[in-house]
Amino acid sequence: MRHVLEKGSVRAALLALVSAILLLTPGPALAHHSGAMFDSTREVRLVGVIKTFRWSNPHAWIEIDVPDSAGKPVTWGVEMTSPSLLTDDGWKRSTLRVGDKVELLVAPLRDGKPGGSFLGVKLPDGSYLGREPKKT
Repeated sequence: MRHVLEKGSVRAALLALVSAILLLTPGPALAHHSGAMFDSTREVRLVGVIKTFRWSNPHAWIEIDVPDSAGKPVTWGVEMTSPSLLTDDGWKRSTLRVGDKVELLVAPLRDGKPGGSFLGVKLPDGSYLGREPKKT
């Protein structure tokens, strides 16, 4: 005996299957990592010299050498947003150069290691990009 499905029920089953696949497939927002490693309640001001500036996706990065209390340089790694969003805020690939002395404002890593999330920078010419330090 043959069992024949009606056109409507085949279409409904196919639609349900495609819908289930789409709902179970993670989107780009779900693939992005968390910012939980940064302490967004604190701001740390770093004064130092640019060691590297990487204009790359998915995040640009700054490495800055900041002298510790003994004057020995400590390299801080600072995560930024994407180059496309930085461009919207006035950045260029050439905004920071190795050897530039700058002041960076970061949300530090929670674990106390030398790193953080970019908040703002005072450039060598005295202009700011991003957030300026809070007045105390």
